[in-house]
Amino acid sequence: MAAQSASKTVIYAALAGNALIAATKFAAGAYTGSSAMLSEAIHSLVDTGNQGLLLFGIARSRRPADDEHPFGYGMELYFWAFVVAILIFGLGAGISFYEGLAKISDPHPVTDYGINYAVLGAAMLFEGVAWFLAFREFNRIRGKRSLLDEVRQSKDPTVFTVLFEDSAAMLGLVAAFAGLLASQFLGLAWADAAASLAIAAILACTAVALAYETKSLLTGEAARGSTVAGLTRMALAEPAVRAVNELRTLHFGPNDILATISLDFHDRSTLADIEATVARLEREMKARFPTVTRIFIEAQAAEHHAADARRTKAAHGTGS
Repeated sequence: MAAQSASKTVIYAALAGNALIAATKFAAGAYTGSSAMLSEAIHSLVDTGNQGLLLFGIARSRRPADDEHPFGYGMELYFWAFVVAILIFGLGAGISFYEGLAKISDPHPVTDYGINYAVLGAAMLFEGVAWFLAFREFNRIRGKRSLLDEVRQSKDPTVFTVLFEDSAAMLGLVAAFAGLLASQFLGLAWADAAASLAIAAILACTAVALAYETKSLLTGEAARGSTVAGLTRMALAEPAVRAVNELRTLHFGPNDILATISLDFHDRSTLADIEATVARLEREMKARFPTVTRIFIEAQAAEHHAADARRTKAAHGTGS
């Protein structure tokens, strides 16, 4: 719960900053006629809406389980994160691309570079603060893992989505600055429009990366390897357990993991031994791994489990 509160703080900070920046950029773009500034305004407006969707997704994912969704609504967060990626591509990149092409086909000079520079400078300050907060939270979660490994293994899309968005925003601001500078000091009339196209490309790449990561979460990801290894060690440490036939996990949300475990017990184990072992494992596994909220343990002889696995594999192979 503390991790989710930290994620919400990051989102609120990004939402507030983007809302103020978007209004300022729209005013500056309309007044000065800068295509790059208008693209940046659209970018900030889309980011503001995206942060709202992430907060909505968090609220929806917290709904308790019911008859229609017996495992809860945690995956709604993954769905809304995927919608965010689509919006970045469709609205952010699409409109920025259109704005750049429109400026190329109908070029008009930027009337006041000073206002644009002031707005972009303020935007860099606000975006920099939001990016720092997102990166600090992301860094706290990832520990010693590399940035790429953490993005691939992360089960909470809120933090890396905001980090991706803020990183794209910083790159977009640099592109807008470069376009305006080239237009003013090098006399390149097309540079402002080219900056808008560059912003569109940055947003498109960001959207594709986010869509790829959230799609994997939406279709069902296992728990981290360290969690699976820890659960396996705990099961094998039980005196009555001879082997772990199978241990499968599935994330229904960032802090909601389902674990199903098939155990082979020693032949000498009595029914009372098995019941006591199962009860103890469920209790201790949940205590050590609080994100594992549901555990189903099955007692099954290894040879029976192997036969079931072969039948399941054959059934999938024949498409039945």
